[in-house]
Amino acid sequence: MGSFKGHILPGSFFFIMGLWWSTKSILKYVCKKQKRTCHLGSKTLSHRIEILEGIIIVSMALTGIAGEQFISGGPYLTLYKEGQWNQLTGWHHCTMYFFFGLLGVVNILCFTITSLPVSLTKLMLSNALFVETFIFQNHTHGRETLDTFVHQLLVLVSFLAGLLAFMEFLTRNNVLLELLRTSLILLQGSWFWQIGFVLYPPSGGPAWDLTDHDNIMFLTICFCWHYALAYIIIGMNYAFVTWFVKSRLRRLCSSEIGLLKNTEQEHESEEEM
Repeated sequence: MGSFKGHILPGSFFFIMGLWWSTKSILKYVCKKQKRTCHLGSKTLSHRIEILEGIIIVSMALTGIAGEQFISGGPYLTLYKEGQWNQLTGWHHCTMYFFFGLLGVVNILCFTITSLPVSLTKLMLSNALFVETFIFQNHTHGRETLDTFVHQLLVLVSFLAGLLAFMEFLTRNNVLLELLRTSLILLQGSWFWQIGFVLYPPSGGPAWDLTDHDNIMFLTICFCWHYALAYIIIGMNYAFVTWFVKSRLRRLCSSEIGLLKNTEQEHESEEEM
């Protein structure tokens, strides 16, 4: 992860999953709120989607681990080499990916084995986020001030997201907790991107002074802007999903009315005969 691409990749994973989780929470809430039964909320389809989600999370985790281990100059699964530890920061990142991979495995198992409680997925998500918090808290010892600061903000976000995921485990089907947690996942994704641009600016980009306090002050404001963006995305997502479900229900209602009219006309014609 010690490169621009190494921060863009996990940032993209977190952002995609945050966007998907917010869409799923909003969809379940809107379908439940509507009077009619929504096909999008059917149990069979929901289970298939959860299994597919688990497969995607496992694929993302394996992609991240492979990227950390087998890139040019990577540790290639060698933890101890020539009498010293070998690229421990890379192993930190692999450990983070591993626990999110476990989340994907549990997601698949919980929706294929009926004896397992579905709430176990929330516990594993909380566990993965707490592990990430612990890893990044001990990830930047001896680094420059700005480098440490941007990672401390990441630690704060992952800890709060893990805490909210654990609260979801204790209190099921609370859409406000779910959306608050997904906003932090979105923030985590976009902040990974910001860290990549700060620490490893793309070719041709200006380098940041890692000891300048003004940069820390700016990034404090920038962090708040990132969080505001997460809320804007969730708000737009809510508006789109609500419009989509309501328009779909209108089409279903009109088709049902048409079927009823046809049935009534057939019944009347039978009576005339």
